[in-house]
Amino acid sequence: MPIAKVNGVETEFEPGMTVLQVAERAGHEIPRFCYHERLSIAGNCRMCLVEVKPGPPKPQASCALPAAEGQEIFTDTPMVKKAREGVMEFLLINHPLDCPICDQGGECDLQDQAMGYGRDGSRYAENKRAVEEKNMGPTVKTFMTRCIQCTRCVRFITEVAGVPDIGMISRGESAEITTYLEKNIDSELSGNVNDLCPVGALTHRPWQYHYRPWELKKTETIDVMDALGSNIRADYRGSEVMRVLPRVHEGINEEWLSDKSRYVVDGLTARRLDRPWLRENGKLRPATWDEALGAVAARLKAAPADRIGVIAGDLQDAESMKATLDLFRALGSANTDCRQDGAALGHGPRESWLFNSGLQGIENADAVLLIGVNPRVEAPLLNARLRKAWLKGGLEVGVIGEQVDLTYGYAYLGAGSKTLAKPPKSAMDFLTKAQRPAIVVGAGALRGETGPAALNAIGALAKKVGVITEGWNGFNVLHSAAARVGGLDMGFVPGEGGLAVADMLKPGALDVLFLLGADEVDPTGSDAFRVYLGSHGDRGAHGADVILPGAAYTEKSGLYVNTEGRVQMAERVVFPKGDAKEDWAVIRALSGYVGQTLPYDTLEQLRARLMADHPTFGRIDYLAAPAAFDPSTLGAKGDLGDVAYVSVVADPYLSNPIARASATMAELSAQRTQPVVMAAE
Repeated sequence: MPIAKVNGVETEFEPGMTVLQVAERAGHEIPRFCYHERLSIAGNCRMCLVEVKPGPPKPQASCALPAAEGQEIFTDTPMVKKAREGVMEFLLINHPLDCPICDQGGECDLQDQAMGYGRDGSRYAENKRAVEEKNMGPTVKTFMTRCIQCTRCVRFITEVAGVPDIGMISRGESAEITTYLEKNIDSELSGNVNDLCPVGALTHRPWQYHYRPWELKKTETIDVMDALGSNIRADYRGSEVMRVLPRVHEGINEEWLSDKSRYVVDGLTARRLDRPWLRENGKLRPATWDEALGAVAARLKAAPADRIGVIAGDLQDAESMKATLDLFRALGSANTDCRQDGAALGHGPRESWLFNSGLQGIENADAVLLIGVNPRVEAPLLNARLRKAWLKGGLEVGVIGEQVDLTYGYAYLGAGSKTLAKPPKSAMDFLTKAQRPAIVVGAGALRGETGPAALNAIGALAKKVGVITEGWNGFNVLHSAAARVGGLDMGFVPGEGGLAVADMLKPGALDVLFLLGADEVDPTGSDAFRVYLGSHGDRGAHGADVILPGAAYTEKSGLYVNTEGRVQMAERVVFPKGDAKEDWAVIRALSGYVGQTLPYDTLEQLRARLMADHPTFGRIDYLAAPAAFDPSTLGAKGDLGDVAYVSVVADPYLSNPIARASATMAELSAQRTQPVVMAAE
């Protein structure tokens, strides 16, 4: 490896690294505003100046200067110090003294670097310039007078998000960052520009003036708004979660986060269930836990086992599903299902319902066929990874399903089952010619009566084009629900002779229907006695005969398995609201009322039972190597019919009860369906 000297100390570095990277590898901090390791190099803030020999006797921007063998790099000479002070003085010429009211105050790069590398005064006496605020949509609040034109926001929106809605116009003193034609940012990742902005020119509109960073306590946990399991940090004050920020996890979300995962937190306090409710004479009344559980137990004990059913929702933790499954199996019921989307999955090897390539590994694919899935709305961060691989020039993408804007180019092959029944030669060619082909399947192709036949046809196609080879498994199922893989892993599917979700909802099918946080189905067609255990007064609670208040995902510790099969542990941030209890504890209490007491009294005992019965839950944050299997044996042969494959996520901002209770998600949904003109404040 080549060697350079940094402040007199020899440092090895990899070819292609910049002087800034070499200096930081040697342990020397280099101030910067425009440079970001995941974005292209701009070199326009000039804060990262260093002195380099051999070279001209002047400071040079280290972020844009390639490192070379034998270089001598100096990061703290008088020349460098004076140059950085001068740059900082120029950056602050027009910057307003907004620190007392700026949302960025306390975690601002400009504050920190002005203290560390700036002068103690300014020689600028002229009038400062001002810049009009811009309209960038419901997630981004602008104070453009603070902007130093680092262009991080421009590069992120253009390169990562793939929606070039932000740019710089004019030049010199008139230069400013703006959205073209006063247009909202049309991206599911727009909130990341607020994290990237180093000076408070772009801040989080939904949280404007709600908190100061030093007031908040922080808990590292897992996001459940989609099936990726993004790593997040939830900041709270008192009993309220104030904001959610991304944590770095290279294998899942890198350091980005979708707008839905970030801004859904206001839905955690709205439309909450905080006490049990019991329906009497057609009307709900508040009840005690003893009354509510007693009423549920009486119905369960009176009903035949084959007339009892349970549906698990999309946001459930593995522990609550395990306790529920144990209870209903003890009652003799085979009517258990966690597949609200109706996907024909859950039978066969574990690999048949996983994203086997891995979220990071999909970047190594050179051909990807998307079937019945829209990753831009179902998993925005996966879509960003596909765009990254496409930009590198080594990825071809084909689509069978909806023709939508995915932010990268693709070959549109057809709308649905007819194309799958007879794939065009072009679809076969670009997969068979690839060294690492991959197929990404969504529930849009696997639901309904033709779901098993579609799964069988996709498996046969995967085998024919060589999607699974030694060391590579390109058969990928993209789920849209955080709870789905965990439920399938523990067998939360109909037992022998049991009913699936669609059959349980039919009139006369059941006497008792238990909805475990199930809000994405319409239970109004069922005439069964309905019990709802959940956190929000949403679809599942409407029409329920007994409502049992549960905990939201930030109010309990639980295991979640993401779409690639990685088990992760979410931590409790705040306590449940009012009289609400953690879901598993409610099920454990109910088991005593029905005379089938479950053999665990604590969460630790429940987890031990879960891991003993299903060892995969004991390997936290472990991603198994891709295992080979025969995909042609999946599903069942049959007529594919004439079905158009449409994403199961009709509106990504209103896809679960927490999102539907969020005012910010309502704004984002309205913006998505029609242009919204928002006056700049």
